[in-house]
Amino acid sequence: MWTSGRMSNAKSWLGLGMSLYFWGLMDLTTIVLSGTPTPPGELEALLSDKPQSHQRTKRSWVWNQFFVLEEYTGTDPLYVGKLHSDMDRGDGSIKYILSGEGAGIVFTIDDTTGDIHAIQRLDREERAQYTLRAQALDRRTGRPMEPESEFIIKIQDINDNEPKFLDGPYVATVPEMSPVGTSVIQVTATDADDPTYGNSARVVYSILQGQPYFSVDSKSGVIRTALMNMDREAKEYYEVIIQAKDMGGQLGGLAGTTTVNITLSDVNDNPPRFPQKHYQMSVLESAPISSTVGRVFAKDLDEGINAEMKYTIVDGDGADTFDISTDPNFQVGIITVKKPLSFESKKSYTLKVEGANPHLEMRFLNLGPFQDTTTVHISVEDVDEPPVFEPAFYFVEVPEDVAIGTTIQIISAKDPDVTNNSIRYSIDRSSDPGRFFYVDITTGALMTARPLDREEFSWHNITVLAMEMNNPSQVGSVPVTIKVLDVNDNAPEFPRFYEAFVCENAKVGQLIQTVSAVDQDDPHNGQHFYYSLAPEAANNPNFTVRDNQDNTARILTRKSGFRQQEQSVFYLPILIADSGQPVLSSTGTLTIQVCSCDDNGHVMSCSPEAYMLPVSLSRGALIAILACVFVLLVLVLLILSMRRHRKQPYIIDDDENIHENIVRYDDEGGGEEDTEAFDIAAMWNPREAQAGAAPKTRQDMLPEIESLSRYVPQTCAVSSTVHSYVLAKLYEADMDLWAPPFDSLQTYMFEGDGSVAGSLSSLQSATSDSEQSFDFLTDWGPRFRKLAELYGASEGPAPLW
Repeated sequence: MWTSGRMSNAKSWLGLGMSLYFWGLMDLTTIVLSGTPTPPGELEALLSDKPQSHQRTKRSWVWNQFFVLEEYTGTDPLYVGKLHSDMDRGDGSIKYILSGEGAGIVFTIDDTTGDIHAIQRLDREERAQYTLRAQALDRRTGRPMEPESEFIIKIQDINDNEPKFLDGPYVATVPEMSPVGTSVIQVTATDADDPTYGNSARVVYSILQGQPYFSVDSKSGVIRTALMNMDREAKEYYEVIIQAKDMGGQLGGLAGTTTVNITLSDVNDNPPRFPQKHYQMSVLESAPISSTVGRVFAKDLDEGINAEMKYTIVDGDGADTFDISTDPNFQVGIITVKKPLSFESKKSYTLKVEGANPHLEMRFLNLGPFQDTTTVHISVEDVDEPPVFEPAFYFVEVPEDVAIGTTIQIISAKDPDVTNNSIRYSIDRSSDPGRFFYVDITTGALMTARPLDREEFSWHNITVLAMEMNNPSQVGSVPVTIKVLDVNDNAPEFPRFYEAFVCENAKVGQLIQTVSAVDQDDPHNGQHFYYSLAPEAANNPNFTVRDNQDNTARILTRKSGFRQQEQSVFYLPILIADSGQPVLSSTGTLTIQVCSCDDNGHVMSCSPEAYMLPVSLSRGALIAILACVFVLLVLVLLILSMRRHRKQPYIIDDDENIHENIVRYDDEGGGEEDTEAFDIAAMWNPREAQAGAAPKTRQDMLPEIESLSRYVPQTCAVSSTVHSYVLAKLYEADMDLWAPPFDSLQTYMFEGDGSVAGSLSSLQSATSDSEQSFDFLTDWGPRFRKLAELYGASEGPAPLW
């Protein structure tokens, strides 16, 4: 039977263990120590001198636990306890063996005495107990003397671990202006000591830094606000240090600390305020719609959603002209142009702008009002604007037969600036590549420059430009849509070549062909064509025309029986007339072949060859005859060619040199005196051309370009301008590819009647026989000094040149 001794941290336990050991050798069968002192009654009975009866007493104790304190710092091995077997007589014949957790490493046993020692430092926080097994063997035979027994060595705790905040440092947030006692965060400290043994693990919390703003519950570790009306705008961040101390906070307890960083979150407790009560801004009158004029800012000490602003224009004479929006990133009010501006109409505007918080908290309304207003003065600055057309779009309808140079519309533009500069008009040639139109540079009269043809271009979309004289960079434009109206200028005609046939056995009134017509014109009431035989075929005995009154006509036979031998083909002229004003007509020809048909009217043959050949002459013979005729014709042409080559000389005359003929040009121009090509007097003065005599004609050659005055309406000829006349001349010169380059065609303008200096042209100098005096040039000032020196009268010898 096993016995054991337990030694605590006092020497008396060792003596007691020894005493128990010797008494166990007498008649004590088993003594069990459980790590606690032996009960006094039992110990007194053991030590009493009174005789005891040798009777086994049932024990309630067990011996299988040892206790040892952790963190032993002595130099000698720590004695744990002693194992002893009833079989051990002290002669060393029993050998004790220790096995299990930590055997031989942490704990050792004296194999002779059974003493157990700890040879390493023990830490309860690392391991609280060890389970070991003990066995007593016969030293000589190795035979077990006792069954193997298991026991436990428990490590007894001491206060060697301070509390630790495993989740620290902490970060917390609490709204500003929170009431006192508002919970912020809970901190927790952990002590590794045994919570069931003494106060080593009982933790108490306290605040070392952060007062008087915050407090901490000593038991739960909950941090709360301790000061009312904490303002984020005054102080936003707080660093709080919390201490946790074990042993219930008593003296000698271990302590640990952690940091809690507390941030005050924002609430809407600050109303917005404009730092400026008056803003002065300016904007160009040419600023486009939605362009930025300026910015206003209402300052709000809050942040995030609590600092969001909404700007509105609440009053002012510019509320309809300007608009305001909020920049979501910077919370500024952006004033933009809502309607076009005009310096000439209004030079300044006044706005009353309000900035307000859209998100309010009811408990802070007493700190308001959460809105503010400011005044904005906006000045409109003048800029040089391009000319403006009135109206902004032109739609013109013009008939296609309008004469060249006819004014179809007056385009009007004006300078919107105060200076009201002069304007010059032109056409954007990219919009009129065919140059069908011309605009007067000063009056804006839009005229035709080429004939219009609705069938070629029914619509014209041009752009007229207006430019300021003093600033050519200022150019305005206006779109002009021109619809060319249809006039009846195209005669109806057959859409294709019509060819029909008639049978030799045809009867009277038989339908030969149905014809139709097309007309490029487009009258309002639709097309209606009339068909009849041409006047030269009105009494045609063979065929007649019946108008179907649906723009088609039938061709009928007027007689019965046709013969190919007499006439194999008939050409029937048909007159087609339209219903326009004036009525236009054309003649189309229907080709009718006479064919041989069967009784059912099916064509058998339309060739008259079979009737033309003699009965005795075959087709092969006819081909042979034609071949012979062709050979004879070739021989005749060959003989004529050889005779011609014999008569031609081998010496080439210089006059017939082809290279010289190419470069020679013998028709010399007439120069300035060549005034007989056409009536150039019309260029000098349109009134003289209108009322003058017949134009002169050249004597040396027939002019290839006739005078264009016949194309100009009489009303244009007597006008003060010659635009129509010049445009007509230009058009005819452009269209005539074979016209010689007369010098007279270089003249396109004439001098006005109202010139103070009179005419400076030399064109009329040849018409007067008297000498002209230029002495008046000396009175015209320095600009005409050179002319006065050249043409004025001078005294002295005549120049040699």
